[in-house]
Amino acid sequence: MPKASLRSIHIHPLKSVRGHAPREAAVEPWGLAGDRRWVLIDASGKVVTQRQHPRLALTSAETPDGGGLRMSAPGRASLTVPVPRPAGTTTVNIFGDNVEAVLADDAAHVWWSAHLEADVRLLHLDDPATRRPIDPEYAKPGETVSFADGYPLLLTTLSSLDALNSLIAQGDHADEGPLPMNRFRPNVVVDGTAPWAEDDWSRIAIGSVTFRITKKSGRCVVTTTNQSTSERGKEPLRTLARHRRFGDQLCFGTNLVPETTGTVRVGDAVTILA
Repeated sequence: MPKASLRSIHIHPLKSVRGHAPREAAVEPWGLAGDRRWVLIDASGKVVTQRQHPRLALTSAETPDGGGLRMSAPGRASLTVPVPRPAGTTTVNIFGDNVEAVLADDAAHVWWSAHLEADVRLLHLDDPATRRPIDPEYAKPGETVSFADGYPLLLTTLSSLDALNSLIAQGDHADEGPLPMNRFRPNVVVDGTAPWAEDDWSRIAIGSVTFRITKKSGRCVVTTTNQSTSERGKEPLRTLARHRRFGDQLCFGTNLVPETTGTVRVGDAVTILA
């Protein structure tokens, strides 16, 4: 078995849209620097994701050198908005958590509402150190998270994806496979492990940065969305339901909380500490 290493890094500045894959990234207490610091909400204040709007898969968001957020979508002129000044906050309801965030420029609301044909607004998480605590069942006092689903980082492994794709090939929707890793929208992808080895980890190091593993990642309908076309199928949820059901969740990947900060780089050794 080759030594485990970091194969790729993925940052999604705006929750539920395409991100980018840098060669290195700074690890902050609440996640990778710049990851999921922006979010869309509907008129009631609830978070908007690919669950409601699969077309978000076709939209890209990047953080330009000058700061802010640059958004682009097929058939639309791109738009760059600055980081809003925290003159006042609006409440975001994200999976039951009420989080204070700052409204972006009106131009962003117009752009997104036209693109999704729905009344949506763009917000920025101005203070990730204080705004959203991690679920206390899995957190230490003071630990926080960005607009990620629940935990600062999501880790997946290539060997587990290969194993899942083998199971899909044996199922009744084999024509939908093999699935690419972008269906699972991870932050860090690890190579050189046995399939499902991550189930048994409790602490790891990526390079010099250490992480605590909290729980397996329960998956939702977003994983059935083709990230290139926005079309939905049955996989991988059909196969996960048969082979990767843990309680009431269908699991792929595992959630991380940083124990230390620093920089992770593609090619870094991944060390299993416990």
